Amino acid sequence: MPNSSNLLLASLSASDAAALQPHLKPVHLEHEKILFEAGGEVAAIYFPTGAIISLVVGLSSGEMVEAAMVGKDGVVGASAAIGGNIPGNRGIVQLAGTAMTCNVDALKSAALQSHTLLSALVRHEQTVYAQASQSAACMAAHHVEARLCRWLLRARDLADTDNLQFTQEFIAEMLGVRRTSVTLHARTLQHAGLIKYSRGRIQITDVEAMQETVCECYGTVKSYYQALLGHTHS
Repeated sequence: MPNSSNLLLASLSASDAAALQPHLKPVHLEHEKILFEAGGEVAAIYFPTGAIISLVVGLSSGEMVEAAMVGKDGVVGASAAIGGNIPGNRGIVQLAGTAMTCNVDALKSAALQSHTLLSALVRHEQTVYAQASQSAACMAAHHVEARLCRWLLRARDLADTDNLQFTQEFIAEMLGVRRTSVTLHARTLQHAGLIKYSRGRIQITDVEAMQETVCECYGTVKSYYQALLGHTHS
C-alpha cells in the first residue's frame, strides 16, 4: 500500500502543521491530469500522499520532457505562495493517487506568519531546482539504460511499491527518448532479471541489481531530499 502521509508535512513543527491543517483537504488525482501549465497560473497547491507528479517542459513539437518528479517527499505549486504565481513547468499527474490540497492564499498567509514554514518551502523549491538541474545533466551525460533505472527507482521510492503502472510511451516521453529505445532497454533489464513488464505494468524484481546499474544521479537526488527533510525536521 502506498504511504498515506506526506513526508514534508510530517517534518514541519507542530505549530506550522497546526496552522496548515484546517486548510488541507484530501483529493484523488487521476493519471495524466494537468494541474497547471507553464506560464499559466497555479490554482491549488498539492502535497502528494500517494500520487506522483511530474514537472515537465513542453516543446513546440508537442513533446514533453520531465524536469523533476515530486511525490510524498514534497509539494507541487508552493512557489505560487512564496513568489510569483507563474509556473515555469507544466504539472502533470504521473501516477494516480491521493494528495492533500490547499489554496494558494492559505499557504501564502501561513508562510508569511511563520519564518520556519517559509524557510521549509524555500528549501523545498531549491531542492526541486537541484533535481531539475541534475536531470538536465543526466540527460546530457548518461546512457538511456541508466536513466531508465534512475526514473524507475525514483518512482518506486515515491510509490512505496515495486509494481508500477506506466506505459513505455509515457516513460519515453518523460525521458525524452523514442519509445523503441525504452522497449530495447526494458527488454535488456528484463532479460537480466531486474524487471518484469507487460503492457502498462512494470515490476521491479531485483532492486539491488538495479541500484548497481543506475547512474549517480539517483543517489544525488535522494540525498537532496534527505537533507531537505532532515533540515526541516530540525
